[in-house]
Amino acid sequence: MCGLAIASPAHGAPVPGEVPIAMLVDMASGQTLYARNPDRRFVPASITKVMTAYTAFELMKQGKLAPGTRFTFSEAAADEWYRTGSTMFLDRGSETAVTDLLMGITTVSANDGSIVLAEGAAGSVDNWLDLMNAHADALGMHQSHFGTPNGWPDEGRTFTTARDLVTLAKALITEHPGLYARYFGHRGLRTNGIAQDNYDPITGRIEGADGIKTGFTNQAGWGFLGSAERDGRRLVMVVAASPGMRSRDETARALMEWGFGAFDSRMLFRSGDTVGHARVQDGAEAAVPLMADRDIPVALPENANAEITLRIAYEGPLRAPVEQGEKVAQLAIFVDGREAARVPLAAKKAVAKAGPLQRIANAVRALWT
Repeated sequence: MCGLAIASPAHGAPVPGEVPIAMLVDMASGQTLYARNPDRRFVPASITKVMTAYTAFELMKQGKLAPGTRFTFSEAAADEWYRTGSTMFLDRGSETAVTDLLMGITTVSANDGSIVLAEGAAGSVDNWLDLMNAHADALGMHQSHFGTPNGWPDEGRTFTTARDLVTLAKALITEHPGLYARYFGHRGLRTNGIAQDNYDPITGRIEGADGIKTGFTNQAGWGFLGSAERDGRRLVMVVAASPGMRSRDETARALMEWGFGAFDSRMLFRSGDTVGHARVQDGAEAAVPLMADRDIPVALPENANAEITLRIAYEGPLRAPVEQGEKVAQLAIFVDGREAARVPLAAKKAVAKAGPLQRIANAVRALWT
């Protein structure tokens, strides 16, 4: 599923001209509700730590990393990262559990915690970066590269786009919902006896907001990757390269509120519903029913009589055999003539390869159709 177009007039979104990059996506429908320069590369600064968290979550899922495992803040790492930038105030030689490192990374943007996790979990920062970039490639974040686990300035080796960050946020939330809920969305943290606030501009201020991560350096400007959920509808947003913290924070809050207030959600199909059919060549049946393997809603501009058009797209006819559940087509959703989203469709039943008599029958049928 991917959002491919703006589903409402861009001028309706409260994004000031001074903010060069912004994006708002409805996760349920896949629609891009607003986009300004979504494919322009920029420096993410500490938003980089979202990929560090995702990488840790993947290792935990695979059983290769345990929350209670303790890693040491080595002397070599401390020489570079002791109290450098955002910190969770780790002491040289101290041992810290993975769960506490993750909380420090996600809540107070701990540069030191990111390095300790990378070295401890992968053996070296370089090995950790290999994992980060492999995950980015697997997720389709082809306009992103990570040269540091924490977003510290690295002469431009670390870069991303708003569209890629939305992809990362979707994977983080949908693939690791329990870990996301555990480690993101906290308003503050006390580490080593020192209390710090989370600078997330929407969590605790916008209904349903639960993260995700801010970022700032002089090179990057002020950025934010955020998400909120209301009544089962989740939005993901990016604001990047903002000239100031106030501009970033106000834009983030206003854009998220606009996304929930300016659009209504309408259910098109429920999971398992038959959406249409696709022709099958040399099959025991001439066509296979296509189903949605999840609910398919669409976001429509509020109080507008939007026209919805649906088209089933596939390279056909399909060649038998077709396996049940195989993704064989896409449902293209158009709102007022603009393509708003594409959703994969699966074969609702298996279609075996036709036998000799069936192929003759199919050939005769083709003469009359």
